Amino acid sequence: MPDASDPTPPVADSEIDQIDSRLIDLLRRRCELTGEAFAESGRCDVSGLALADARRIDESVSAHPDNWLVSEAPDAVAAWLRHAASIGLARLHRSRVAYLGPAYSYSHLAAIKYFGDAAPMAAVATIPAVFDAILRDDVQAGLVPIENSTDGRVVDTLGMFVRVDIKICGEVLLPIHHNLLSRTPREAIREVHSKPQALSQCRTWLASHLPAARLVECGSTTVAAETAAATPGVAAVASIEAARQYQLDVIEASIEDNPNNVTRFAVLGRQFAPPSGNDKTAILFQVKHQPGALADAMAVFKQAALNLTWIESFPLPQTGAEYLFFVETAGHPDEPQVAGALQQLAAITLRLEVIGAYAKAS
Repeated sequence: MPDASDPTPPVADSEIDQIDSRLIDLLRRRCELTGEAFAESGRCDVSGLALADARRIDESVSAHPDNWLVSEAPDAVAAWLRHAASIGLARLHRSRVAYLGPAYSYSHLAAIKYFGDAAPMAAVATIPAVFDAILRDDVQAGLVPIENSTDGRVVDTLGMFVRVDIKICGEVLLPIHHNLLSRTPREAIREVHSKPQALSQCRTWLASHLPAARLVECGSTTVAAETAAATPGVAAVASIEAARQYQLDVIEASIEDNPNNVTRFAVLGRQFAPPSGNDKTAILFQVKHQPGALADAMAVFKQAALNLTWIESFPLPQTGAEYLFFVETAGHPDEPQVAGALQQLAAITLRLEVIGAYAKAS
């Protein structure tokens, strides 16, 4: 048995120390290379670097299928690499990312998933404020919800694309698991607070298990968690991360009515992402208000053999019965198949804008 007074560390500990030292050196070098890439770009394109890192990390993880750590915990390995990448981005001037706050909201969690948790972020109060922060050059990138598998489109996001020239350069798919959080036992809960969408997505569970509780809408799941932490008898519908932050008990986990509840977030920037080989193109267009005009536009995609992955209509502001249409198709605008379809659409539409080109999220 080793002598406890022996100052010599075990061989395994010594090797771990050496590995940690090498990891620190490698992380420093990675940060230096990120800075060099930033300087060589000739512009403050931090969002582009983040996009490139995201693709590179996915490819790196996929390239090691025989590594037992990757096969057992691919998400954890990818998260570790994203964190390393975000440390490099955090060193760059004006590299902040705006998101719909406050902290520990689902938008915050989506931003962490995409940019890494070391990336400097700015929480703002509304979806329009995310767009405005990019337009003012206060931040380099932004992240907003665009649709939910239960509640559908996010109207505030679509409305901003109609009004301002900001591009979608990435997307994040975030599984949404709502949890009932409180410091009060379930039988003593008299109010449940959360944002309207979260309460809506849990309406069946709440009606069945807390029929006497009053549902109170608030601005965010984080605000709900803060209230639950400060007020006896109040519960929040929020994330597990909010439970940890505000020291709340998880009264019941995953109370969402749809177990496959997913919110899609758009990563915003000034430029499109370059082709990755597995891309999407998002456009908005307006057609003449006459019979067959929309059908003619849809036929363009059919003739080009382009698969549509998203279609939304949006009332045209200050008109009685006219609409804009948001369409997402497989492919990148740089590809001849997509470029040809866009050229044909331009000839038969009143308004046509490409609002996004980005790699498909896994």
